[in-house]
Amino acid sequence: MWSNIYLLPSLLVLSNQVAAIPVEPRALTGFVNKGLVAFGLVPSRARDSTGDTLGGLGSAVAIKRGTFKKTINGTFVGTFVTQPDRGYNVEGTVDWQTRQHEFDFVLTPYDGATPLSFADAQQTLKLKYKKTLLYRERGLKKPTGLDALGVRPANPVDPELPIPSGTKNTLSLDAEGLVLNNDKTFWVSDEYGAYVYRFLPSGTLLSVIKPPEAVIPYVNGSIDFSSADEPDRGRAANAGFEGLTISSDGKTLYAMLQSATIQDGGADKATSRHTRLFAWKVQPLLTSLKPPLVGEWVVPLPQTSKGKTLAQSEIHYLNEKQFLVLSRDGKGRGDDEHDTKSAYKSVDVFDITSATDIHSTLFDGATPVAPNGVLEPSVTPATYTPFVNILDSAQLSRFSLHNGGTSDAMLINAKWEGLALAPTQDPTTPDDYFLFVFSDNDFITLDGVAAGQPYSSSYGEDLDSQVLVYRVTLPTVARGSVEKSIGI
Repeated sequence: MWSNIYLLPSLLVLSNQVAAIPVEPRALTGFVNKGLVAFGLVPSRARDSTGDTLGGLGSAVAIKRGTFKKTINGTFVGTFVTQPDRGYNVEGTVDWQTRQHEFDFVLTPYDGATPLSFADAQQTLKLKYKKTLLYRERGLKKPTGLDALGVRPANPVDPELPIPSGTKNTLSLDAEGLVLNNDKTFWVSDEYGAYVYRFLPSGTLLSVIKPPEAVIPYVNGSIDFSSADEPDRGRAANAGFEGLTISSDGKTLYAMLQSATIQDGGADKATSRHTRLFAWKVQPLLTSLKPPLVGEWVVPLPQTSKGKTLAQSEIHYLNEKQFLVLSRDGKGRGDDEHDTKSAYKSVDVFDITSATDIHSTLFDGATPVAPNGVLEPSVTPATYTPFVNILDSAQLSRFSLHNGGTSDAMLINAKWEGLALAPTQDPTTPDDYFLFVFSDNDFITLDGVAAGQPYSSSYGEDLDSQVLVYRVTLPTVARGSVEKSIGI
C-alpha cells in the first residue's frame, strides 16, 4: 500500500504548505504523488578525477541514454549525468572549467510506513562516481566560471558571447540546464547569456542559440553579461535559462528563464513572477545549427503569502502542452543566513494549452509583456498547479529527513535544481514514473578544492549533495515516450 497519496483536485492545498499561493490551480485528473521512495547523497568532500570537489551536482541532471533498467531482484540501475554550474563561487567566481560528471546508481524503492534510520535511508539510492568530462570551446579554449565582465564580438558563426575580459577571451559559462541527445551531442543552458549551447560528445562547443533581444541584458545601451550588474532590460542578473528540456522525440528544445525579464518586472521579487518559456525546432539536421524559434509563452510563477516570487530552478517535458517545474525558496541547509525552515519547495505542473504564443511579436524586443509585473490583458498565461510538495514532513520523516530545526546532515538542502524521470516498469501501473530531484550544494565544504586551489567554505559546515526520489502517476505522458527519451 502506498503511503500518503496525494490527488490533485481543482483546488489543491499541499500538506504543510504554509507560505505559498497556488497560481490559477486547475484540475489535473489522474495525477498522483505516491510519495517519497528513496534518498541518496554524495559527500561534500568527494573529489572528481581532476582533483576538484564534486559539488553543485544538482544544478542539472539527466539519465544517460540506454543505461536505465530493472534488475531481476527488483532494484533499478542506471547512470546519471550531472552538471554543476560555475564552481565554488560563494566568495566570488573562480576560473573553474565547466564540466559534467557520471554517477552509476542503484535504486531500491521503499514504500513502507516504518521510518528508516538515516543510514538505511541512504541505501535506497546508492551513487558511485564514475568519470568527468571537461567542456571546451573550439580551438580547445577552456570555458570558465569567471563572471562575464567582457563581451566577445559577434562573428559569422556565433553571436556576441560572454567572456571574463578583453585579455581573457574565453567563454564565461554559468551552466544550468542539460539535455542529452540521441546522437550523443548535448545542450547546455546558461545564465550569463542567457544562451543555449550545443556540445559534441567530446565536450567541444558546436553551436550557440541566441534568444530574442528581449532576453539579452543591456546596460546603458550596451550588452552587459555580468552577473554582478542588474541590467536596464533583458534577463535579470543570475536569472537566465535555469530550466532546459526537450520533447520526447528530440525535435523541440525548451528553455525557461528563472524569473521575469527586467522589463517585465524582474528587478523585484514582488513583480518578477511572469517568466517566459521559449521553444526552438532543433531537428531535422538542416535546422540544428541555427534552430528557429517556434514558440514563446508567459508562465506565472507562484508567490509567497507576502507576494514574493518563488523562482523556478528546472523544467521537464511531459507532453507538448504540459511540463514539470521546480519552484522553491532558498531556505534550508546552505541558506546564506542559516535559516533552516523552508516554506516552499515543490515540483509543480504548468500547462500552455490556452496560453498565448508571443514569439515573433513586439514582445521579443524592448516592449514588455508584463510592465511592472502586470501582464498585458491581450496575453493569456500558462496555468500553474502545485503537485509534489518536497516539504511534506510525513514523507521526509520516513527517511529520517526534516525541514527546519537543527542544521545537521538530515536537514534538507536549500537549493533543489535538477529533475529526471524514469519508468517504474510496473505493468499494473503503466503511467507510474520515478521522479528524481537533485539538490545543488553550491560546493559548500570545509575541505574543498576548486580549480586546483584548496578552500574552506565560509558557511562553516559540510553540505552533502542530496537526492530525493518520488513515485508519481503522470497520465498525460504518452506511454513509451519517457523510455524513448532516455534510450530504453
